[in-house]
Formats: sequence, C-alpha cells, structure tokens
Amino acid sequence: MRRSGILLSLTSLPSAWGIGTMGRAAREFVDFLAASGQTVWQLLPLGPTGYGDSPYQVFSTFAGNPYLIDLDDLEAEGLLRREEYEGLPWGDDPLRVDYAALYEGRRSVLGAAVARLREGRAAELAAFCARESAWLEDYALFMAIKDSRGGAPWTAWPEPLKRREAPALDEARRELSERIELWKGVQCLFFRQWDNLRAYAARAGVLVMGDIPIYVAPDSADVWAHPEQFQLDDKLLPTEVAGCPPDSFAEGGQLWGNPLYDWGRMARDGYAWWVERVSYQLRLYDILRIDHFRGFDSYYAIPFGDKDARGGRWREGPGIALFERLREACGTERLVAEDLGYLTDSVARLREDAGLPGMRVLEFAFDSLDGTGSPYLPHSYPRDCVAYVGTHDNDTALGWLEHALPADASAARDYLGLNDDEGEGWGMMRGVWASVADLAVVQMQDVLELGSEARMNVPSTVGENWRWRMPAGYVTPELEERLKRLMELYGRAPH
Repeated sequence: MRRSGILLSLTSLPSAWGIGTMGRAAREFVDFLAASGQTVWQLLPLGPTGYGDSPYQVFSTFAGNPYLIDLDDLEAEGLLRREEYEGLPWGDDPLRVDYAALYEGRRSVLGAAVARLREGRAAELAAFCARESAWLEDYALFMAIKDSRGGAPWTAWPEPLKRREAPALDEARRELSERIELWKGVQCLFFRQWDNLRAYAARAGVLVMGDIPIYVAPDSADVWAHPEQFQLDDKLLPTEVAGCPPDSFAEGGQLWGNPLYDWGRMARDGYAWWVERVSYQLRLYDILRIDHFRGFDSYYAIPFGDKDARGGRWREGPGIALFERLREACGTERLVAEDLGYLTDSVARLREDAGLPGMRVLEFAFDSLDGTGSPYLPHSYPRDCVAYVGTHDNDTALGWLEHALPADASAARDYLGLNDDEGEGWGMMRGVWASVADLAVVQMQDVLELGSEARMNVPSTVGENWRWRMPAGYVTPELEERLKRLMELYGRAPH
C-alpha cells in the first residue's frame, strides 16, 4: 500500500507553555494529517533529554520526556490548577524552544500534578509502576541520585553508588524516596498521555512512526544499570566510543562519544537487552526507524579520550544474528533501516537479509562531487523503501536549494522541473510523492515552505538545534486540500 506521511517533532508543535506537547495541538495535528490524506506521523525519539537537548542523547532509552507532558490536559483532569503554571516564564519566542526555561519551570509544576496523582489515583500509579518496573525502578533511582548530586554524571558519583553496591543503593532508596516517587509519577503522567494520543491517532487512521537511536547516552540509566552490556574498563569508563570517520563534510570526523556495545557478551544471552529494548519500542509505535543501521554491520570505534575521530577504526558488528533473534522474539516487519552515511556492499546485504526497507533522501541525489549514478534519484528507488526530501539532519528543501553548490541546485531544478508557479519546495516533495517508494515522508517545514531558519538539526553542532517550533494557525483548508489532492493524484491517499 502506498502511503505518505509528515516528519514533525512533538517539540515543534505550537503551545503557550514553551514547547510542543501531547495535548490539544498534537490532536489537532493528527486531524490535519487525516484531512490532508496523510497516514503516517514520523516523530523524533521521545526520551528525556540531557545536556545539549538532543533526543538522541537521553537519560533513558525507555523513559518519556517530561517536557512533552501537556499541562492543560493535566488541568482538565484536576491534576493541576491553571495558576500553578500560567504565570511562569516559558520562553520569549513562540517559534523557538527555550530549554533553560523548561528546566527551571517544569519540575515544580509536575511535582504538584504527581502529588495529586498519588493522592487520588494511587491504584493507577501502583499498577503503572508494577507493569514498567523492569526499567522504571533503575531510572527513577538514577534520576533521584543525579538530582541529589547537582546533576553530576553517574561516573562522578561515589564509588559505591557508581558500582551499584547493594548497601549504597538501599540507603539511597531510603534517603531519596520522595524524589524516586516523583520520577515514577512523572513517567506515569507521560505514558497516560502518550497512550491517549496514540489511540487518538489510531482512530483517525494515522500510524505513528518512532525513531530508536542505535546508541545510548554515556550518562544514562541504561549504562549505569547494565554496564556489562558495554565496552567499559575496570573504572567503568569506555575503552572506545562511537562516531564517524573523517569525510568531505567533517575533516576530523564525528566524535559522538557514546559507549559501544559488547556484542560478544550480548550474543551469549541471545541479545536479551536489545530484544527488550526493541519489543518495548514496538509497544509505543506502529513503525520503528532504527537509526544508524550500518553500525550493526560494522561500527566505527574511536579510542576514549581522543579529541576527534581520526584515530578510529572499523570493527565487526553483530550482523544478521541480531535481526534473526529480533525476528523470533518480537518480529521485524515494522522496522525501517536508516541506511544512510558511509555504506558498503555488506551493509546492503545485511539490510536485505534482515528484510528491512531502507531510506532514500532526495537532497543527496544531486551531489556533483560524487561522480557516480546516485541511488537517491527517484527513478532508481525500489518500492520497498521510505523516500524523503530531507530528514531532521538535513536542511529544508528551500534551504538546500539556496545553499547547495550551484551545479547541484541546477541539476535538481532540471531533473524535477522546479518552477515558481508550483513552488520549488513543493516540486521537491512532488519528486518523492511521485516515486514508487511505498512510503514518502516530508518535513512539515517543507509543507510550510520555510527556509534554513526552520532547520531542526545541524550535525556536529550544539546550541541552536532541536529548537524550531511551528507557528500557530498553520492549518488552512487550502493547505489541507492541496495536500489531499496530491495524495490522490499519486495514489497515496487512504482508500
């Protein structure tokens, strides 16, 4: 079945409280998708972000981001009073997320909601905690200790806590019991709202596509609670870390700094950690994009402490064995491989053997420096793929046309027949909609014909990423009708 969808982070939705959330604006966006013939909403990861605000560097691969909890919905349920959050400073620019303001303001507001949840809905909270105990106990304890130590990373905690010695953990549970209960309650609030939003989307015929990063953050409950799953030394520091080798875009490569998996150790227990992780994500989403798929074939390992990625080398990943195990345990038919970046024949074989659709990005198709026939040109797409103009890591369509090499932009204009009457950004989207790809996904920024000012992320930079927000009043009958007509024209509208 041919489908079309829109990529938009929850954080980018309009709201009066500093950031997009799972409340009314999210439901209105689902309505917009349904009315315009879209059947997929692709999101960025939903985990609790830390330093740098990246959804790909979170405190837990299982927990939800407290910033995404809708305050108005809590007020409607009687868990908040409007005066508890209405007058707080949530940021000065409605088109940019102010993460510092959220960090300062959200804690006390959610604390008030959790207190009422514990008082009035104790049975519901207890049932949630019991159901999610496999990850929730460690996460809540991790966050409580981190709070008590001024936000310090777990590697800087006292040795007994760092090494999870039982007496130290028992003492922390006693001393920090109120903070632990706060973090459990916040997660209960998050997943109540997420379940409601997911059900709303399902009723509207909209599938939700999630995104799972291949790696986890070094300062996370995942590494602290399961150090045996990672390549750590006897001081619990990484021996090598993740990144990408030098290329024409980054002379020193990319140094991500994530700890690497001990794939040999994981293989011995049937990849139990990965089975749990993927199974959990498949509970949350209808489709799941696996980031940096090539790292399962071979991964780039950089010595810990290096200043850039030049000293790294390729090491063998788990290969097809992991995906065979996932197929047995939870199924792989809803997975999508993000097979971008430096690819080899063995990466392509792994994706084919795993039976996963890959990705095609139109903005990559016109690279005059490549000198080879591009697999990203729409006429070369296979049906079993997800086609994009650009992803969250790329510029918007109009931004790309403005900043690409003149020869590349000219090639795109010739190939796609771009013109001002249609709008050049719409012509770029038409290129992926008209392709044979089973699923075509465009960024909401392109639907709104925005330029580079609306770009979500510039890889290897910090400070300004993940902040873009959509203006209120973006929905018009004309926009819905234009999208719906094109979906019908290219056979992507729901039947």
